[in-house]
Amino acid sequence: MVPLDSALAFFGVSLLLGLSPGPDNVFVLMQSATLGRRAGWLVTLGLCTGLLAHTAAVALGLAAVLAASPLAFTVLKLAGAAYLIYLAWGAWRAPVSALTGDTTAGSGWRMYTRGVVMNLTNPKVGIFFLAFMPQFVKPESGPVPLQVVQLGGLFVLATLLVFGGYAWFASLIGSWLRNSPRAQRALNRAASVVFVGLAVRLVWVQS
Repeated sequence: MVPLDSALAFFGVSLLLGLSPGPDNVFVLMQSATLGRRAGWLVTLGLCTGLLAHTAAVALGLAAVLAASPLAFTVLKLAGAAYLIYLAWGAWRAPVSALTGDTTAGSGWRMYTRGVVMNLTNPKVGIFFLAFMPQFVKPESGPVPLQVVQLGGLFVLATLLVFGGYAWFASLIGSWLRNSPRAQRALNRAASVVFVGLAVRLVWVQS
């Protein structure tokens, strides 16, 4: 088990990291503003699912392999950038009527998978976990993989709280903007530009 003092310190740092500007919370903000609160929460759940996968990778040592392989790192980040460009194209071409804020079951699943793909195709997350988590692991307190899993769960909880709040506040602004067709179109364009910016940022990330 992770010692209580280490767990509390890790959770506090995780909350601060969630509040700091980054591609994931920007992604949640834009999806919530353009598609509504439910979409933002579903994207958040998808991102957290990706975090669970990264946690498992660190616990199993896979993140270390990725960090040591420049080719694997490059392929993964290019795949993530390509997916963001795809989202940017879709946002730019989306009709105004699509910004209703009401997601159906199918589009709800699409929002969730967007979050999963967005997180999994960012190799920096796994490498960050690999560098961040060991600082809070105490080998004398039990199996290291189990402690990594526990810390990953705390990180996911912090992300749910912070990103869920982002989704709620952004959706309030978005609901006001969606009353105007011109504002809806502007939101679409803004989302497209943000996705392109995130793609460019990801391409320039170094291992």
